[in-house]
Parts: sequence; C-alpha cells; structure tokens
Amino acid sequence: MPFSDAYRPAPRWLDLGNDLADPVAPATFPSHVLRFRNDRAAARVGLERLTPEEWESHFAQFAPLPENLAAPLALRYHGHQFGSYNPDLGDGRGFLFAQLKEREGAGRKARLLDLGTKGSGRTPWSRSGDGRLTLKGGVREALATEQLEALGVVTSKTFSLFETGEELLRGDEPSPTRSSVMVRLSHSHVRFGMFQRLAYLREHDEMRRLLAYSVKHYFPELADEPNATLPHAFLLAVTARAAPLAASYMVAGFVHGVLNTDNMNITGESFDYGPWRFLPQCDPSFTAAYFDHSGFYAYGRQPGAILWNLGRLRDALRLLEVASSPFPEGAMEKAYEAAFSAGLQQGTTARLGVVSRGPLLDEALADTCFGFLADSSVGFAQLFFDWYGGVARPTRAFDGVAKAQYRGEAFDAFAQCLEGYAPARADALDDPYFARKTPCDMLIEEVEAIWAPIDQRDDWSLFEAKIEEIRAFGRAVREPATY
Repeated sequence: MPFSDAYRPAPRWLDLGNDLADPVAPATFPSHVLRFRNDRAAARVGLERLTPEEWESHFAQFAPLPENLAAPLALRYHGHQFGSYNPDLGDGRGFLFAQLKEREGAGRKARLLDLGTKGSGRTPWSRSGDGRLTLKGGVREALATEQLEALGVVTSKTFSLFETGEELLRGDEPSPTRSSVMVRLSHSHVRFGMFQRLAYLREHDEMRRLLAYSVKHYFPELADEPNATLPHAFLLAVTARAAPLAASYMVAGFVHGVLNTDNMNITGESFDYGPWRFLPQCDPSFTAAYFDHSGFYAYGRQPGAILWNLGRLRDALRLLEVASSPFPEGAMEKAYEAAFSAGLQQGTTARLGVVSRGPLLDEALADTCFGFLADSSVGFAQLFFDWYGGVARPTRAFDGVAKAQYRGEAFDAFAQCLEGYAPARADALDDPYFARKTPCDMLIEEVEAIWAPIDQRDDWSLFEAKIEEIRAFGRAVREPATY
C-alpha cells in the first residue's frame, strides 16, 4: 500500500466555512522533473511510501490525497508590508493542498500539519503575477529550510520540488529563467494577516470562528479560558511562540528579509523564504532584501519587527475585546521580552553545545558571545564551530590567523564566561564533522555557486551534496529533531 498506517487525513480547514479561502484549480505544467523529495518529512505524515509516479501525481499535478481536501484552497488575508497596510493580499501563487495529523513519536504529539504550495498557479489574489516560482527560488528555499532545521530554528520543511518546464520573466533574475512548483510541510497556515483581514471587515463571527479553530488545533491549553479573556490569552500564547522564533533568528545569524504580518503565523514557525541571508560576520545593519533600502528588516531589527507584528495582531484581536476584560496594558511586551531573553539564552548555549548554568550565567554568556561577535571579524558560524562544547580543541588546528582573532577584551569576557560550562554531549566531538576546519554554513556566495552548475549544465551534484552536508551537520550538533 502506498500510504502507511501513519497517513491520517485531517482536512479541518473546512470547519471554518467559505469566508477565509477560495477553491482554486492548480496550473497545468508542460513537464514534471523531480528535483527534491524530502522523505524524512514525508515519514512524519505517512507519505514516504509513495512511488515516483504517485509522488508526481500528488505534488506536481495535485491530484487530491485520499479523504483530504477535494480542491486546493487559496487563503485570504491582509497584512502590513514594510509597515504599510495592504488589504489586497491573499495566496497569489500558492494554496493549501492538504492537512494531516503528524505521526506520534517519543515526546511528540500528533499535531495538525499542512501541505501548502508555492508556484502552483494563479489564484483570485495573484493580481498581476503569473502564480509561478522560479527554479532558483525553489532551490534557495530548500537550502534555507534544511540549514535552519539543522540550526534548531522552528521552520517549515521543503517537502517536494519539481521543475515544470516553463520559462519565466523576472526582474531580479537573469531571464528567461526556469520554473518550478514547491510543496512545503507547515505547522499551520493561520497568519497574523488573517485576523487583520477580519478586523478590517469587522467580521466578529468569523473572527470568533477563526480564534476557536486556532485554539482547538494549536493551543488546546486555552480550551477552558473564558470567552471574555480568551483573545488576550491567545495573544500571549502566540507571543510565547513568536519571541523564541525571533531569538532563534539571532542565534542562527539569519535574516528572513520580509517579516511582514502576512509572513507570520500563530504557531511561531518560520516560513516563506524569498530574499533570505545568513550573516558572514555579526552586523546588526545587514539586510537580505535588495529592495530593503532603509534596513527595515535588518538582522538587528528583527526582534523589534516581530514584536511590532504582534502589536498588529493585538490590534486585530481587539475586535473581540470586551469592556469587562480589557487587554492589560504592556502585558504582551513584557511577555515578549522575557520569552525572547530566555530563547536567546537557550539558543546560545545550544549552539555552543554546553549545558545551561541558569538564567543569570546564561544571560552573561549570551551577552559576551554576541558582544565579541560584534567587536570582531570572526565569521558568525565559525565562532560557534570553533568553541562548540565550550573549549577550543586541538582538532580545530588553529593557525596564526585564527588564534589572532580570539584575542582582546571582548573575547576575554566571553572566554571567562564560557570557562565554567560543561559540554552538553560528551560524544559529540567524536563526530567526523568536527574534524573539519570550517563549519557548514550557507552564505549567499555558496548559494550562487550551487546554482551556477544547475543553471549552466543541469548539474545537481553540488546541491545534493550540500543537502547531505547540512543533514550531517544537524546530526552532529543536535539531538534527534523534534520538529
């Protein structure tokens, strides 16, 4: 049987009625050439046994999965884009294709997960767009999600990528350029912008329905919350997930590039990677999007941007606010600050591969670590690689240049904080990954180097090797993924 016992269809979006999505037809493509298949992710939802023909049928031609959504749904939402409100948004080149319950595992509950698309054709929200995705865009997203997963960032998974045989015209790539259609596995497609749209339209009943859906499937701990206080309790629950996401971006040295409210979802999962970048060195002003001339979503501004987005979610939820239970002033900001600080500490100790010594010492370690990174020219990823486990090991074979980088007052403060920390995994350094001199990174120069042979010779060897390298990196530095 192509579907394992772990395949559990759960098209729960249909419970929301017809106001939040539009049924659409997928595009018909000239060809379907599989370029990436994520069987690791497929096993989480019981789809790893699909034959190549079945995989193509479902994830390139979009034949419905059994007992799932009969037709794809283009979701409706609004959003703030670079601070300006846009009421003309919605899924313009993607749709919700299926919903499934996750395979249960050790310490893991069976969550509701979504399969969504990118590049699957025009929808009522495409405006002047063609509804397509470039092949380079698909390759870039696969590389981003794999690297972020290895770094411990809660992220969507690139599930499938097919090249589709069309030539696309783009202003930000040499054109014509090759086309693709991608499927991603996500934990919720409920965006901040969906609540914003309902608030904009003053749709009280639909807002209550969306809130109830969100609580039932993503925040069951709020099930007994009184109706009067539920909107604010929900806001704080979303904040408790969004703040650690912001912290994880900082620890990963990652710049999303387009942190609009329509690119934020309620489960605190990162998704939708367009102009992303990883830092070469620590630089708060570093931007990812070539069109972000003001540095609106620069690396150092991301925590503030996500907090601002939460404020816009709060504005939307005020549609359900009642006079007897007003939203407490400053409660969301205070919760965000605490959760962000905790996330930064946890992320820093995890990336350094050391055991926590408690909030006060961990905070000092994070402060001195990022203080040294900002004060030096050491590569962002190189520092965490060189000091993984809390010590500089002989296997790193520092040369004179490397040793010279780890000097100065800022480094001394970091080294002094790190000195009392024990390795989190005593056997981790035995992994062949740590015999290297440089870390597994994903700077833009390497992305371009991976793309060049694909573009010029249809040579996928560098891409395939990089995926394997990233996964080996993830195995070396992290416990088995909990997604």
